Amino acid sequence: MNSVQRYAVHMHTQIEHRPARPPIVRRAFAGLVLIVAAALAFKLAIGFVMAIFWTVVAVAVVVAVLWAIKTLIW
Repeated sequence: MNSVQRYAVHMHTQIEHRPARPPIVRRAFAGLVLIVAAALAFKLAIGFVMAIFWTVVAVAVVVAVLWAIKTLIW
């Protein structure tokens, strides 16, 4: 019994031919997806920073009002 009879599946020794790079439309779509994802991440980061900023401003206003009331009344 030789090796050809022993195994039912023959192994292909040639590598399948694949294009070196994806088609241009697919590459363009991938680039567009990356740009949109980066824009959304940037918008999210800016929104987070602005939320922190306005929270700090609101706390500062409350502290200023309390200080002014304390200064006028006491």
